[in-house]
Amino acid sequence: MNDAQTPRIRDPHAAVNLVGSGAAQPDSSSNVVDPLAALGPVSGSDASASTSGSLRDFRPLDMNDADGASDIDRGLARLDPLTVRPRISSRVLCVVFGLLLIAVGFGVWWGCVFTENGQSYDELVWKNLHNDVPSWTTGVMNAVAQSWLVIAVSCTIAAIGIITALIRRRWWLAGQIAVFAVVCLAVTRIKGLLPRPFIINTESPAANSAPSGHAMLAAACAVILLLAVPRAVRALSGVIGVVWAVTVGVSVIYGQWHRPSDVAMSILLVAGLALLALAVTRKSGMDEPGHRVSSVSVQIVGSVLITGGLLLLVYSGYVIWQVVPGLNVSASWAVQGANVSAVVGIMGVAMLAFGLLLALRQITAAPLSRLGLIGAPPAPPK
Repeated sequence: MNDAQTPRIRDPHAAVNLVGSGAAQPDSSSNVVDPLAALGPVSGSDASASTSGSLRDFRPLDMNDADGASDIDRGLARLDPLTVRPRISSRVLCVVFGLLLIAVGFGVWWGCVFTENGQSYDELVWKNLHNDVPSWTTGVMNAVAQSWLVIAVSCTIAAIGIITALIRRRWWLAGQIAVFAVVCLAVTRIKGLLPRPFIINTESPAANSAPSGHAMLAAACAVILLLAVPRAVRALSGVIGVVWAVTVGVSVIYGQWHRPSDVAMSILLVAGLALLALAVTRKSGMDEPGHRVSSVSVQIVGSVLITGGLLLLVYSGYVIWQVVPGLNVSASWAVQGANVSAVVGIMGVAMLAFGLLLALRQITAAPLSRLGLIGAPPAPPK
């Protein structure tokens, strides 16, 4: 069978429909798929029968049929593994950064619970933040510092994400979200298990209050939205997540529900668990092959969030270092610095966490490949 007789499939979706036995492979010399190339040479009287039987094997599959869908997935995996799962390197990055954020979260908790300076810092901010916020933010803080409002808004955000995933028929993604939500809920229960040793006299509750359930709820629901939405609004959902997580995080300190370390730990734990969930992303949790492109909005917003978050954390650490001498005596000159460093630190943690989530969500959802890419690969500007 010569090339003139062999049909060439230039549409990736058409190639998927023709994959029955999975024997077809991408043509190494061009961006086309030859579904009959793997059949080998056919000659003599067997040519007609072999060709006819083979073409019957390449009949279109019913997408609503379970066996047909699994055959398509197997065929896609043989044609291009990146159509059904992210790159191994992307999944490794998710695991590494996820475990790192969880470790940092517990490190922040340990430093503010098991050291005198840590307990003094938490206490100073807990006692004074509500007296040291700009007047224009007082109304917002008072409004958000209500349990019912935090729960209602957070659940609404999560519901939008879940409904989006279901409308898009992303069943694996819906399962990821469900498991992620259950694990986050379970993690909030460790509050009663973590110790809080007596080191200094405090006016705040002597019992452990980390992690913050409200801060975890706000961050987790924002993460659900980020995971579920399509590429076009992925960057916007990241910004929404930062704004809502910071607003709730600062408000629970303002309302004297939680200490700063509780909020920072909560956001870090949620982000770490979300990254571990991304490590098991599969086909229905990814963008459709043939519609995957790099996202300028994700690149810009993700870069700004990660860079801005790191800079804010550096500044917060510097301010904390400046006020450390006044922590043990609750010096009045240390109050403003402690409050500023707490708010800036929470903003930095949220920006870094959602920046990483945004970037890693994009590379796990849309790995660019021969079947997944439209047009030429992205190139640097000339």
